[in-house]
Amino acid sequence: MTISDWLSNNWIEIFGAITGIIYVFLEIRQNIWLWPVGIITSAVYIIVFFTSKFYADMSLQGYYLAISFAGWYWWVKGGRRWASGDRRQATGNGDEEEKSWNSPFEGGKGDVRLIVTRLKLKTGIILSIIFVFLYFLLWLALSKLTDSPVPEWDSFITSLSIIATWMLARKIYEHWFLWIVVNTASVIIFITRGLYPTVILYLVYLGMSFAGLKAWRRSL
Repeated sequence: MTISDWLSNNWIEIFGAITGIIYVFLEIRQNIWLWPVGIITSAVYIIVFFTSKFYADMSLQGYYLAISFAGWYWWVKGGRRWASGDRRQATGNGDEEEKSWNSPFEGGKGDVRLIVTRLKLKTGIILSIIFVFLYFLLWLALSKLTDSPVPEWDSFITSLSIIATWMLARKIYEHWFLWIVVNTASVIIFITRGLYPTVILYLVYLGMSFAGLKAWRRSL
């Protein structure tokens, strides 16, 4: 098979890998355009994972489509409304920074951009319980109802990705740690399935996860 034949046969996966890399780059930069790019990437990978029989991952992409719209809204609308006398926040150098901005959803001042926060203990416990529930639910479904070759790994990656994506939509810093675990597991499992463009994508994801961890730390 020539290179041109391979590119012709795998162009959808290659396109998804490229948009996926752009997505993570925008995520690191906290750029709002990550969400429309993520919608495109998810739509492409629904096709890729369906043809590769990664049914849980295919369903995950459907979840990504929904959470992308929610995350887009949350990031634009902001986390909370500032009172008129409380619109300034101290910066690291002791100065005060104006946080108010015009929201296209509200049409006026008083909204703030969603800021990076740390994971609270209560939220972490709830998310951990949800993860365990999702894992066993997906594992049973994939084992009994599909011909997935790796139901345990597929369930693990999917469940943890669901949690990480929700945390991203809420700009919770610790979501990067989850992506490091997800991307490492994904590289291993996709190698066994011969999805080499996707392997390259997830290797890039893994490196960018460490970069994102460092970049978002400066935003805390």
